[in-house]
Amino acid sequence: MLTVEQNEELTRVGPGTRMGNLLRRYWYPIAFEQDFDERPTKSVRLLGEDWTVYKTPSGKYGIIGEFCPHRRASLTYGVVHEDGIRCGYHGWKFDFDGQCVEQPAEQDNTTFKDKIQAHAGSAEAMGGMVWVYVGPGPAPELPRFDVYVLDGIRDVGVATLPCNWLQIMENSVDPHHVEWLHGFYFDFVGKMEGFEAPKSFQKKHMKVAFDEFEWGIIKRRVLEGHTEQDDDWAVGHPLMFPYGMRVGGQWIDQMQIRVPIDDTTTWKLFYSLHHPEGGTWEHQERPVVYDYEWMDDNGNFITNYVEGQDVMAWVSQGAITDRTQEHLGRSDQGVAMLRKMFKEAMQAVEDGEDPPGVIREKHDVIHLPCEKNKFGAGTAFTDQWITGGSMKYSPIQQELMKLHHDAAAAREGAGAGG
Repeated sequence: MLTVEQNEELTRVGPGTRMGNLLRRYWYPIAFEQDFDERPTKSVRLLGEDWTVYKTPSGKYGIIGEFCPHRRASLTYGVVHEDGIRCGYHGWKFDFDGQCVEQPAEQDNTTFKDKIQAHAGSAEAMGGMVWVYVGPGPAPELPRFDVYVLDGIRDVGVATLPCNWLQIMENSVDPHHVEWLHGFYFDFVGKMEGFEAPKSFQKKHMKVAFDEFEWGIIKRRVLEGHTEQDDDWAVGHPLMFPYGMRVGGQWIDQMQIRVPIDDTTTWKLFYSLHHPEGGTWEHQERPVVYDYEWMDDNGNFITNYVEGQDVMAWVSQGAITDRTQEHLGRSDQGVAMLRKMFKEAMQAVEDGEDPPGVIREKHDVIHLPCEKNKFGAGTAFTDQWITGGSMKYSPIQQELMKLHHDAAAAREGAGAGG
């Protein structure tokens, strides 16, 4: 268990906190490109602060503190120019760096504007999402992970959850929950509600391991009846420091993203790329975005699919987990490792160093390790995952299932013919 002070240090994300200072060294997805189709500005909240994201007529993105330094009107209701944004209240104009460059009513005070600096960051589009960096300069490169930039069909499930981001991240290094929450508990819910739960999740974990690598932690497992030659151990899949997890199966690649909105709110995204071998699809400029359901009309958690079960486990812990009351066992070694990694990263920032996962070199794509023959089930796991997992509430579920099944049939036909 942790002390109150240790728990506060790990969970508080606002300006001036140790964790907040660390988290401001990374890029975050905060909106979708289609959010700016009808109006060029959007109010967002990130790391306990309010921001205005804007898009110029030529398509460049910017981010600035929402409230104008003059009289605190919202810049979301400002006028967007090619070189910045102008407050709608009195016309003060700010460039992309947040420097005030015009004050129409202060013409006789020509140096006043030079003293006014708004809080601003950097913004870019990638994979149909708008990403922002709000930490100290110079901004690092936006990591172009494979899921976001490779060709395929994309969909993104989103929800705003009333809990701290860290309790979601700790779930990423807790492999044992899979056989219980998504295995036995899923089976229990299925029997209550009259459906057959996927069987792939019910295999016992015989061995787990966690290895640090340049982007975070590789999680490995040996399931009952499997060996270290199986992908689950030989390849594993990564926790992407500090807020992501890369998962997938045969030709479905997914990044699970946990954006810290503030101390008690997390924007949770399931960003999925579908690119089955042998499949064909039209080029897709933007992902299909859908809200995934996690609570019913009676205020009860929806637990008849994988992600809904996870949400129940995260949110039911409370807005911020009280870690002074927990009791970690040997099976929680990944959780302990992640907390240690966060403490070391906070110290690295205070020492003037880049923390893990910050990249300074320009690049086209970063390929990540991730098992394909997941849970020893290969394509069978993919089918179960689509019907029992991420795609449950997607508006394009049937289209994506058809894409995968048609590709599988084509592969089988080619094999039979050979």
